Amino acid sequence: MESPKTGILILALVAVATAVGAYLGLQVRQPPQTAKAVAQGPVNFGKDHLRATYDPIHFKPAIEQATDAQCLACHREVLEDKVRETSPAGIKAASSKAWYQQLSTYTGEQETFHRRHLVTPMAKELMNLSCTTCHQGSDPREEAPGSSATAMPQSTDAFTLRKQVNPETTCLKCHGRMNVQVMGLPSPWPESKEMFGDSCLTCHAAIRTNRHQVSYLKAEAIEAAGAKNADTCYGCHGGRSWYRINYPYPRHAWAGMPPEVPEWAKDRPTESEARFQLPVATRK
Repeated sequence: MESPKTGILILALVAVATAVGAYLGLQVRQPPQTAKAVAQGPVNFGKDHLRATYDPIHFKPAIEQATDAQCLACHREVLEDKVRETSPAGIKAASSKAWYQQLSTYTGEQETFHRRHLVTPMAKELMNLSCTTCHQGSDPREEAPGSSATAMPQSTDAFTLRKQVNPETTCLKCHGRMNVQVMGLPSPWPESKEMFGDSCLTCHAAIRTNRHQVSYLKAEAIEAAGAKNADTCYGCHGGRSWYRINYPYPRHAWAGMPPEVPEWAKDRPTESEARFQLPVATRK
């Protein structure tokens, strides 16, 4: 049988734990920041990791207006980290080829994941990616749909288990396989490109001409680079495929587009995602 002193001690510990929990809850339950507050940058929390983790900039709607400078203020390691010169097995990076270096359009040394998408010469020339293009927040709770009050519900496809981005709507855009069957090619592009003069514009000068009109790409630069080297096109349309499936690109209408919709295109969207659409006046 427990002594009265033991019972009192347990009650005291419970009371202390409750008080601490309530205090921490007050620290992290801050009202959503306004657009003006977000524009001023994240609060400098110093060593207060808990408050920084739950800062409203990690959640919607604040994340939708976050700038790269705000993200990199705390996550600058994504650009500062570099690839090892020599692997643990003794293989030198300079004398080996990574999977993303196989095409003629990639120049320079091996680079880390985020640097390849943000600061390499090709990224600056052809892309307009930002942190929020892929990252739409970071819930510190368990990364599983429906697992907490703030997590994505089970019914949504905007969240992928254990991922901080949704690969199906971000990575797959540029790292899916080429849809050879839909395009009517006799064989994969590396095998059939000579038949088309090693130029994607042999066909695409007349069909699917309304392309790349999204905020995260530089459409004119892509068109110019693709006219010079087909690897520019192929690189994002099968040449660097990380997935065995293809991305169902929106089928934007183009001049001279046949009125009949092919069977494979009946479920395709006709516009890009709203958050990536360019103002009508700026579309080419």
